[in-house]
Formats: sequence, structure tokens, C-alpha cells
Amino acid sequence: MQYRYSGSSANQGLWRFCINHKCHAHTVTVAFWDATRAFMLLSVLSCFAGVLLGLSAFANGTSRRVRTGGIALILSGFLALLALSIYTGVTVNFFGKRFLDWRFSWSYILAWVGIILAFAAGVFQMCAYQKNATGPPTPNIAES
Repeated sequence: MQYRYSGSSANQGLWRFCINHKCHAHTVTVAFWDATRAFMLLSVLSCFAGVLLGLSAFANGTSRRVRTGGIALILSGFLALLALSIYTGVTVNFFGKRFLDWRFSWSYILAWVGIILAFAAGVFQMCAYQKNATGPPTPNIAES
């Protein structure tokens, strides 16, 4: 989030805030920051596991790993969606009323793009699993 504070530009993220290019760690622990941080970290770990499972499945040809990787990527998208929903709700309702001239920054927009990509990757992996699970059609000897 970027805003104007006492005539200077300031920005604030999950881990620290900066005023006039001097950055400081958050000194007050607020529940929504902790919840957002936790869900985002779980989302990153889930996404990492999904990508590794997907890559190892395609290297070894195991369809069970493809399904598990797809589930992990979809879970990653849901966790990030939950984190950004919490962050958006509190930011708009609390900080939006406190600071008149504010806006979301590039990292916030990039997080929403990441949610869409995580969901898409999970869906595509699940489609790949369905394709491998059904297998190729058996040839009909009578038609030959």
C-alpha cells in the first residue's frame, strides 16, 4: 500500500513500512498481518510442493504425483486468495479511512496475478491427471 504521510510518500507491506525511503520493521503486531503472512507463507510452500510434484511426475511418468501436485497448486491458490482477502478487507476498511490519498502497489497486483496462475496450473495438472488416468483407447480388433 502506498500513501501520503505528513507530506511525504510512504509505503507499507506485510513485513515493514517505509517513510521517505527509510524502512522500519512493524513494531506493533496486528492479527490481520499475522494471518496474512501465515496464509501467504503456506501458499508459497504449497505452490513449491505442487511444482516439484508436477515436475517429478512428468520425469517419472507417475500420474498419482500429477494429481497430488494439482491439488497442492489449487490449495496454494485458495490460501493466497484467503490471505489477500483478509489484507484487502482490513486495508480498505481501516487504512482507507485513515489515509485519504492511498493506493495498492505493484506487489499487491502481482499477488492477484499469482492466484490466477496457481489456480490455472492446478487445473491444468488435474486435467493432465484425468487424461493419464483414462489412458489411451484400446484398439478394437473387429474394426481392423
